[in-house]
Amino acid sequence: MALDRQLEVLAVCGVGMGTSLMLKMTADDALRDLGVDARVENTDISSARGMTPDVVIGQGMHTSEIADLAPVVITVSDFLDKDGLAAQLRERLTEQGWLS
Repeated sequence: MALDRQLEVLAVCGVGMGTSLMLKMTADDALRDLGVDARVENTDISSARGMTPDVVIGQGMHTSEIADLAPVVITVSDFLDKDGLAAQLRERLTEQGWLS
């Protein structure tokens, strides 16, 4: 079951500025490399709670607070590791049937 629409992705950090913006850029690159049509938005943890994304990406201290927000929640430690993020995205999106 491939996703028949654009994937909605949130890059989350505490304040929604610096860290999440770096993570957004890394996620954009990783998803483009995977050939996934996605809209990546960066936001803070409080705003994220009112959203309904397909994927949430952030640090463990933030993703643990919103683990039930999306079908796919990915914890990262290196915001600039595009290859590492792409590998996690490939695995998790394949599990969901959104990537073959």
